[in-house]
Amino acid sequence: QVQLVESGGGLVQAGGSLRLSCAASGRTFNGGSMAWFRQAPGNEREFVAAIGWRGGTTNYADSVRGRFTISRDGGANTVYLQMNSLKPEDTAVYYCAAQPTYFTLSPFVRVYDYWGQGTQVTVSS
Repeated sequence: QVQLVESGGGLVQAGGSLRLSCAASGRTFNGGSMAWFRQAPGNEREFVAAIGWRGGTTNYADSVRGRFTISRDGGANTVYLQMNSLKPEDTAVYYCAAQPTYFTLSPFVRVYDYWGQGTQVTVSS
């Protein structure tokens, strides 16, 4: 089993920055991947970014590429999402997800076996 705990959400003005963290516990991720998704009210959960745990290869949604950066700290079993130049349309609950068994950069919800509880990010205009 894997437990994921997100932190770092909050309220920020447009153009500002936030850094989300996701601490993983329960098993190691040597060959797996982690990702961030988000869900705004009335919308489906959508892909934001993913990272391979071993090599650090990344994938981003077009809507965040160039503004957001996903990274990981293997020693701390933590993945981060640095969000810069935030826009009101980035407002959502952000979820951390994990696929500990194999490498993937997939943008699909069904690929990831474990999920955190979510952290709210609100960007005011």
